[in-house]
Amino acid sequence: MATAFFTPDGDAFVPTPMARGPWGQTISGNYAGGLLGHVLERDAGDPDFQPARLTVDLFRPAALAAVRVETAVVRQGRRLKLVDALMTQGDTAVARATALFLRRGEQPADDVWTSPVSMPAPPPTPDPIPRELSTLVWTYGRDEREPGPGEGLANWQHSGPKHLWVRDFRPLVAGVDLTPFTRAAMAGDMVSSLTHFGPSGLQWINADYTLTLSRLPKGPYLGLAALTQFSDAGVATGTATIVDEFGPIGSGVANALANPGFTPPRM
Repeated sequence: MATAFFTPDGDAFVPTPMARGPWGQTISGNYAGGLLGHVLERDAGDPDFQPARLTVDLFRPAALAAVRVETAVVRQGRRLKLVDALMTQGDTAVARATALFLRRGEQPADDVWTSPVSMPAPPPTPDPIPRELSTLVWTYGRDEREPGPGEGLANWQHSGPKHLWVRDFRPLVAGVDLTPFTRAAMAGDMVSSLTHFGPSGLQWINADYTLTLSRLPKGPYLGLAALTQFSDAGVATGTATIVDEFGPIGSGVANALANPGFTPPRM
């Protein structure tokens, strides 16, 4: 059950078959974004700095072949660090990311108003975990019952509220433990399918996603609550609140293009 989504090969990362996404013989945006987050944290992470924002641009399909990720510090100061990452296959750029790290400090005492967010309780993890699942994802929506972790996305096929819980149990990169930030980076791509799913299914494909975090997630579960979706002329934007078992920790935004005809797979 410990099979990873990528295996390191020198300075490259080779995707395993589990890294395949739902759009064809390509690397899933979850794992492309997660890998970009992993390398950014590896190269620029600092215990005194909070990774506060990760923006991932998924501008070209990444084939199920080796990728490389290079990082460059754009700006580093006493309280801020801005770092770019570029993912390539051969000589072709397939994705990029920018991470903003902010220095942690004293917390102000004021309570500041924020929109209330409700989530279903974290579900129990099955024992044993079904071997065919790469990630445990529970989707909540049209059916008022406790979903199973491998039911796919059909529960979002309605016009009402939508939520999900996700628990990763496999390493992203072989031989490297999953960190809280890497888990959040992978979950950020799920904002798109969560917020853009409608009564006719998922008719949108995201071109990017942005994850913002006030703190790193605690515990093995991450949750998403859909907040907004606006669209016009085949362009959409969706937002969600990111939570862990202890409460809200950040937000996600995904911009998407119309892409009718997608059939959701089982997770």
